[in-house]
Amino acid sequence: MGQPVSLFPCLGGEGLGCILSQFLEKLPIPNMMSKLKEGQEIRQPAAGKTPANALVRWLIAHRPKEVTLLMASAVVVGLGAGFGAIVFGWLIENFTALAFNGGRQALGFLGTYYVILLPAIGGLAVGSLVYHFAPEAKGHGVPEVMEAVALKGGRIRPVVVLIKALASSICIGAGGSAGREGPIVQIGSALGSTVGQLLKMSDDRIRTLVACGAAGGIARDL
Repeated sequence: MGQPVSLFPCLGGEGLGCILSQFLEKLPIPNMMSKLKEGQEIRQPAAGKTPANALVRWLIAHRPKEVTLLMASAVVVGLGAGFGAIVFGWLIENFTALAFNGGRQALGFLGTYYVILLPAIGGLAVGSLVYHFAPEAKGHGVPEVMEAVALKGGRIRPVVVLIKALASSICIGAGGSAGREGPIVQIGSALGSTVGQLLKMSDDRIRTLVACGAAGGIARDL
């Protein structure tokens, strides 16, 4: 029996190579990773071609370097953050139309003064969302990201992506005093942090993807 082999270089139990190897071991591919470690020959899967099998075959054939995997993750996060910024802009447009058109119909008896109540109604909705689902989504967005990077290893809960997008778009759409840039930074950063956490990356790697997410969101907005 040959010496045990590894898909990726593993230095001191850390690094993206180790992380991806551990991740692949959890995929539902019977005996494939165990055979790889024991140095046995791995036969290509027969007719049942699944995405997981295809991924393993590609990784075995190419054995990408750690920097390549990190760059690929960064590209995915950047594209996702840019797409998130597009969706965020779409939400703002639709909540603005809903607030002013719906408010005109529901509060028409107030005349043009109905607009005074819109920020208050929007604030009630935003406060409820943030308080019950993601308290860290409150505020401007950038300070919360800085706090997560400095004190929490860049770890941001995935739910922040959704709650921040909804809360900020409602606030802006209802005429509240808020801008787009801060929320976009937090949305992109939360997306990057989520990808890093799903891949079981180290704190340093997660911080890197947080920065990629923030940059991707801002690049799309500006």
